[in-house]
Amino acid sequence: MTAATGRGREEAQPYPRGVSSFVDESGLHVKAGDGGAGAVSFRREAHVAKGGPDGGDGGDGGDVWLVADRNVASLLGFRDHPHRRAGDGTHGTSKRAHGRRGADLVVPVPEGTVARDQDGTVLADLVAEGHRWLAAKGGRGGRGNASFLSNRRRAPSFAEQGEVGEERWLRLELKLMADVALVGMPNAGKSTLISAISAAKPKVAAYPFTTLEPHLGVVRFGGVELVVADIPGLIEGASEGRGLGHRFLRHLERARALVVLVDLASVDGLSPDHQEAVLLAELGRYRAGLLERPRITVGTKADLVAALGTPVGWSGPRISAVTGEGVRWLLGELVRLVGEARAAEPQREAFVVHRPGGEGFRVERDGDDFVVVGRQAERAVALSDLTNRDALAYVQERLRRLGVDRALARAGAQPGDTVRVGGMTFEYED
Repeated sequence: MTAATGRGREEAQPYPRGVSSFVDESGLHVKAGDGGAGAVSFRREAHVAKGGPDGGDGGDGGDVWLVADRNVASLLGFRDHPHRRAGDGTHGTSKRAHGRRGADLVVPVPEGTVARDQDGTVLADLVAEGHRWLAAKGGRGGRGNASFLSNRRRAPSFAEQGEVGEERWLRLELKLMADVALVGMPNAGKSTLISAISAAKPKVAAYPFTTLEPHLGVVRFGGVELVVADIPGLIEGASEGRGLGHRFLRHLERARALVVLVDLASVDGLSPDHQEAVLLAELGRYRAGLLERPRITVGTKADLVAALGTPVGWSGPRISAVTGEGVRWLLGELVRLVGEARAAEPQREAFVVHRPGGEGFRVERDGDDFVVVGRQAERAVALSDLTNRDALAYVQERLRRLGVDRALARAGAQPGDTVRVGGMTFEYED
């Protein structure tokens, strides 16, 4: 296979098949820890005729947190291993010993990661180092029988079970955090330019779609550090799904400035003006706000134009990543544009959807059955032994205080109807 030169004018070769190391979309299954169960225990000591209840509470389950980490480059780690689980809380024991809380799980994700629900709703947007989001909350530990001691219940022989931790599938998307994004048609010289101005080494060749994944390069010029992204080439219709570039258009959304590269020596014979018009039209169709972003349009491969002596009808600035012509001027302009954009923009903060605590309940119909859904109602019936008379009386009183009886009556429940709460089945009575 012939080695590609900086100009990218070698004979076209088939792209070698392999596994990409950059993944910008992935599913993630998160499971918070389950709470530990409360203990049923009574003091058993010498010279203590009737020891009271001393069952301890169960520990809470651990939470799952997504945290933006600049040391994580892509979502590759979730592609083959999408499951993440926090630790469970341990059960309570005698002598009022409470169970240990389950360990929280911190899941590092790249800066710029967007977490969505399965229906596409945005739940969190972690844009900078250290931003964190509670993806799944651990279940609460159950109370031991010592917590149910009262004047009416001197020897409670029941305890609460631990709650099950939250569990869900998420869709993760990565939007690169770059100061500058290079935009151009396939083989316009984007990869050659980023390899010339930074330490990034993307593949350079003469065939279209050489770049199959975005590349980031760090550029230092005039005491300023910029992050430049090489986006795969766009073609006409990219915003509607044509070509490969449409998969990566979202990586342009966070760029502070755009560099539109038009090929002055296009092998397809497309004029620079036509290339620019197509590229800007695709950006506008994808997201109109991109056209308002600071940008520079430059012609590439000026060295080839000079060598061939071919008129190209382009009056704008020209660069050559091979000879260095115009590159220092371009970097100076980028430092200026990015500096102005950084000064004008507010500090980037994480966008997080704060879900309600869900402490209420609702009554639903499932055929002829009535189903009571809600954390408080489900917790009221999560006792260790509902065959225990005291436990059943406690459940009935707690549901009554929550208003479940009134809600069932309003929903049309009649004596003898089946009511389900948290996996338990009851018979409704007035």
